[in-house]
Amino acid sequence: MEKKLKICFVGSSGGHLAHLYMLKQYWQDKDRFWVTFDKEDARSLLKGEKMYSAYFPSNRSIKALVINTIRAIKILRKERPTLIVTSGAAPAIPFFWIGKLYGARTIYIEVFDRIDKPTISGRLCYPVTDKFLVEWEEMKQVYPKAINLGSIF
Repeated sequence: MEKKLKICFVGSSGGHLAHLYMLKQYWQDKDRFWVTFDKEDARSLLKGEKMYSAYFPSNRSIKALVINTIRAIKILRKERPTLIVTSGAAPAIPFFWIGKLYGARTIYIEVFDRIDKPTISGRLCYPVTDKFLVEWEEMKQVYPKAINLGSIF
C-alpha cells in the first residue's frame, strides 16, 4: 500500500522561505504544510496555507535547537509528512533528523548564493538527506552526492 504524498516545507523566513515558495508550480496541488518563523513576511506569503511556527532567533543557538527539536517531534508526530523539503537554515536541522526517524524522505536545496562553501544547515542535514540539490556545479566538490539542479531563480 502506497502512502499519499504529504509535504512539510521547513526553513527560516525571508530568503529561505522565498526560495521554497518559488517552487509553487510543483507543490501547489499537493497536501502540504509549512514550518517557519512567525514573522510578517511569512504570514503574508503563506496566507491561507497551514503554517506552524519555528522558534527564533535560531542561528547558532542551543536553546533554539532544543525548542525546535521539541516542536519537530510534536508537529511531525501530528502531521506525519512523507516528504520534508528545505533550503535551510537552522529550523531545518531538527526537522530533517526527527523526520528521518519517522520515516519521511528528505530533500535539501542548498541556497543559490553558496557557490563553493557549505552552509551550516547543509552540512548538518547532508547525512540524512535523500536528495541533496545544489545550484552550482562547484558545489558537487563540497557535497559529492549532490545533484546539480541549476538555478531555480
